[in-house]
Amino acid sequence: MDEHSLLASFESTIGRHERIEPRDWMPEGYRKTVVRQVAQHAHSEIIGMQPEGQWIGRAPSLRRKAILLAKVQDEAGHGLYLYSACETLGVSRAELTEMLIEGRQKYSSIFNYPALSYADVGTIGWLVDGAAICNQVPLCRTSYGPYGRSMIRICKEESFHQRQGFELLATMMRGTDEQRAMVQESVDRFWWPALMMFGPPDDDSPNTAQSMAWGIKRNTNDDLRQRMVDMTVPQAAVLGVTLPDPDLKWNEERQSYDFGAPDWDEFKAVISGNGPCNTQRIAHRRRAHEDGAWVREAALAFARRSNEESHE
Repeated sequence: MDEHSLLASFESTIGRHERIEPRDWMPEGYRKTVVRQVAQHAHSEIIGMQPEGQWIGRAPSLRRKAILLAKVQDEAGHGLYLYSACETLGVSRAELTEMLIEGRQKYSSIFNYPALSYADVGTIGWLVDGAAICNQVPLCRTSYGPYGRSMIRICKEESFHQRQGFELLATMMRGTDEQRAMVQESVDRFWWPALMMFGPPDDDSPNTAQSMAWGIKRNTNDDLRQRMVDMTVPQAAVLGVTLPDPDLKWNEERQSYDFGAPDWDEFKAVISGNGPCNTQRIAHRRRAHEDGAWVREAALAFARRSNEESHE
């Protein structure tokens, strides 16, 4: 088939809301867009281990340590699923890691904010994983097959993480005045960065229109942000915390909440590398990659030796 026929077949598959698989022909722009989105998602899972991981040893009980350790382990697994999905598009995990630590690929802006208190463990679970659920459940229907299938298990686990975070905050809100104040302070810090996780407003998002036309994304940034707010406000009322937005109010006509705008200048600064923890996060990831070099070398040497022995 010539390229015109291949493109027509590709567009027909997208139009029928069917899946594009690794061996199918696809436009180079589609391949690059999927690699960019999936790699950013994978990097976010791996970098996202850092803010919560620092609290494993300081969690207040063995039960809380085990819960947090299991969650961080889940995030590592999510990163591996997603890197594997990327590899089906012809890019290796080593290449993706190199692009991350060299600053040529990004990860979610939220992970450039510090986890300053133990309450942040709960807030990250409730708000950050809650935002992830809003964004990722529609991706179970994304047009690229390996990505959509990996999202099914990831979303199940993210939903569990969100409930864990909510349960931790609910427990603290039944505690002392100091614990309740700690939760409120944490929510005050994370609310706006959590809303920024969905990306810039639709009229300032250069990739949304094409990604939606190809079925890679299923919802716009603003639509997902609205879903997050509508989902979270009733949960905040149950917890007894106040969301730090004076413009937040119910709109009877729209049957949704009106809310204020995040600080988009802050968002641009963070994704440009000037957030509170950008340098720290990448330095930690680079150091971990370098420290693990001997493991990768040993594994390759073992594989070569096993291959040679099998051919003797």
